[in-house]
Amino acid sequence: MIWPEAGFTKAGAIDYYVRISDAILPHLEGRPLTRVRFPDGVKGQRFYEKRAPSHTPDWVRTAGIEMGSEGVLNFVVCEERATLVWLAQLAAFELHPSLSVADDPERATLVAFDLDPGEPADILDCCRVALLLREIFGALGLQCFPKTSGSKGLQVYLPLNDGASYDETKSFARAVARALERSEPDLVVSRMAKKLRPGKVLVDWSQNDRAKTTVAVYSLRARERPTASTPVSWDEVEAALDRGDRESLRFEAPDVIERVDDRGDLFSPVLELEQQLPSSGP
Repeated sequence: MIWPEAGFTKAGAIDYYVRISDAILPHLEGRPLTRVRFPDGVKGQRFYEKRAPSHTPDWVRTAGIEMGSEGVLNFVVCEERATLVWLAQLAAFELHPSLSVADDPERATLVAFDLDPGEPADILDCCRVALLLREIFGALGLQCFPKTSGSKGLQVYLPLNDGASYDETKSFARAVARALERSEPDLVVSRMAKKLRPGKVLVDWSQNDRAKTTVAVYSLRARERPTASTPVSWDEVEAALDRGDRESLRFEAPDVIERVDDRGDLFSPVLELEQQLPSSGP
């Protein structure tokens, strides 16, 4: 029983990953993968794991990546359903891929903005910030795509797929976050200090770093219930904000499977759309 509040078992989590595999695997393909394992359930101990376990089967792809002071780490690269099931069997239910592919770890394929609300701010405040990001990028001729974090907030991805250094993506993300903080000081904070965050949305730009990862779209989360990071349309973001409906942006494993069956992968453009960062910044 991994999620006892929901009565959701390890078998249920494995079944979820089997059924969602066609949607999630393209977003994991080629990417070094950090996993969060919680074998005793969400109420037990959990731990992050970067290195592939010593007992990793020969048929699981791994990639050695130089990680500075940590040396070369041998990461799992999840590219097939069998690897996804093997990870779930190890209770690695929460999946965090790199923003790079293993074959080119110095260059990011996207810019990620993690919108994290500080109470009493909530996901509706994140919707406000996400729509501001869409407006900024739209003015630059760029498209971005929202997903729930599966936890408290939203994430907005700006696909590049043209290759950009982390120096470029991180400085761009920082400039965007600081510009938002200046224009919306009562809503947005760009600095991590906890004393600054109550009632505001942290636009976390720091995830755009070679050493960091962001939770995968469709990944389950180690929360009270088996929620998943779920792509949403901009219409859904606007509708939730208009109605004041927080729950409309909260999805558990069965909801996600139903959405993908009905609507396909709303996040597929993140894999395909080629865009370039503006040379002059936001």
